[in-house]
Amino acid sequence: MEAYDEMFMRAAIEQAKLAASEGEVPVGAVVVKDGEIIAVGRNRREIGKNALAHAELEAIDGACRTLGGWRLWQCDLYVTLEPCPMCTGAIINARIRRLIYGASDRKAGSCGSVVNLFDFPYNHKPEMISGCLGEECGELLTEFFRELREKRKQ
Repeated sequence: MEAYDEMFMRAAIEQAKLAASEGEVPVGAVVVKDGEIIAVGRNRREIGKNALAHAELEAIDGACRTLGGWRLWQCDLYVTLEPCPMCTGAIINARIRRLIYGASDRKAGSCGSVVNLFDFPYNHKPEMISGCLGEECGELLTEFFRELREKRKQ
């Protein structure tokens, strides 16, 4: 893990906190190129009523728009939760250079927890770093669901 990885993961955590403040599951993402954040994303599935509104897809879309192309081979993606199969596919297709994620997802994680799609013979394999500020990222999710359960009891 690079020294600056924690700094960029903290930016993704801020996006996750924004998602939580909007009533969304707290997942945040940032795309970094040449040491600068070029796009951010956060989970907006409930607000957008859209299954595709994942933090990673929003950040990848923003990066493509910023750079004017779909190949993000010089970019790193930081995300607070291990990507699902859909987002992992988008990471492969966008040619993301490095994926850095925080908390593992034992239910839908497709970068090692349930399956590792990077192990399949696709045309691109990003470098992957797991567990960057993993405890902090996991605690955001744990607290969000704890509060949600308490609200439902009332």
